[in-house]
Amino acid sequence: MKKTTFGILIGTRGFFNPELAKQGRKEAISVMEELGFDHVILSEGDTRFGVVETMDDAKKCAKLFRDNYEKIDGVVVCLPNFGDEIGVAATLDIAKLDVPVLVQASDDELDKMDIDRRRDSFCGKLSVCNNLYQYKIPFTNTSIHTYPISSQYFREDLKYFASVCRVVKGLKNARLAQIGTRPAAFQTVRYSEKLLQDSGITVVPVDLSEIIAAANSLKDSDSSVKAKISEMKAYGSIAADIKEENIIKSAKLSLAMEKFISDNECVAGAMQCWSSIEQNYGCASCLPMSMLSDKGIPMACETDIAGAVSMYAMYLASGQPSGYLDWNNNFGNDRNKCVNFHCSNFPKKFIAKEFEISNLDILGNNIGYEKCFGACKANIAPGEMTFAKISTDERWGVIKTYFGQGEFTDDYVDTHGGRVVCRIENLQKLLDYMCTNGFEHHVAMNRSRVASVLNEAFEKYMGWETYWHK
Repeated sequence: MKKTTFGILIGTRGFFNPELAKQGRKEAISVMEELGFDHVILSEGDTRFGVVETMDDAKKCAKLFRDNYEKIDGVVVCLPNFGDEIGVAATLDIAKLDVPVLVQASDDELDKMDIDRRRDSFCGKLSVCNNLYQYKIPFTNTSIHTYPISSQYFREDLKYFASVCRVVKGLKNARLAQIGTRPAAFQTVRYSEKLLQDSGITVVPVDLSEIIAAANSLKDSDSSVKAKISEMKAYGSIAADIKEENIIKSAKLSLAMEKFISDNECVAGAMQCWSSIEQNYGCASCLPMSMLSDKGIPMACETDIAGAVSMYAMYLASGQPSGYLDWNNNFGNDRNKCVNFHCSNFPKKFIAKEFEISNLDILGNNIGYEKCFGACKANIAPGEMTFAKISTDERWGVIKTYFGQGEFTDDYVDTHGGRVVCRIENLQKLLDYMCTNGFEHHVAMNRSRVASVLNEAFEKYMGWETYWHK
């Protein structure tokens, strides 16, 4: 992931000591550099001390931000003293960056409440936020109302805010590959391209025959094919009974998929994995999809584009690969546990241990195992987990989402494919919500705790309908 860049706006007001703002500016830059964030900020030659107070200051700051439009992922507003509410709001209104905004305000110290040292940022923050509300500029609040810029609170809030910014900017500029059409039997994966486009998400479709033709055009002797075969053999433990010709097919398919995704600048995608590719080409697509997801290009099964968006959002939030699963089985009589399953295309880092690469079981039993090489079979290792699903609801003309947190347990399930037992508090309430509101049986999962990031990004900045399951 590229380094996050923040636009920094330091506010001040003439009634208060401007040295407080000057010092606050230095502290903000220092913390940004310490955490590895890039920044765009007025210089001390642009305005007095490089801060914003007057309307003229606001225009200069807005121009600076607009000139760096492509760089800036979010804006951080710091109020070392009361701050000029109009200056802050005007800057953001003129700049029109359409990025997340974080508003921070500094503590007063009880022994420094005289005219020269008082800040009144506690009050000033309320005024700034009121103006942002009036201007319809969404913003993120800090974890507590005021604290020093040099504090650990600011560091943690910046890291959280950076995750929100990555999700918002990533989604609003996302291009997703749709490789093939949806399987006819799976109406649950239907979606609205137009609703996604309204949020800045572009779908780039390609007929599966074009990918198959591109794969078939490659020669066994090509250096790229040989390199991909070596990569696949190092990726997992390929079952001993798998023929080399089937591994070669998978390698060629992987290269064809990667080229289409790269040529069309896609960041994620969904694949018609069931069952045309097996019947018409002769291998499963799970392994190439797994390897792409492991590299940070999430791939969803069964041409589920909304699922790929879900996977990508969590990847942006956490920096960790996402997996795509079915809500599949109850786990005995424990109503807060369930079995999640897929054939599977789970990324290696998601599994987090050695796993077998073999044939699809269910489909192989029906059409022949020799056509079905590429399933990544494993129990997912235990640990923390966030789940999420995005759905385009044409009935109401909205994008809706649910998300929450739970854990992958170490419970064993004696079944094929990729599997895991998940524990989620109030699981029955979640399942009732999904059924009642028409959500699909697919779900994206990620080895992280990022539900709060998804909530902030989806609801406040993407404008989607959200349900945070707790």
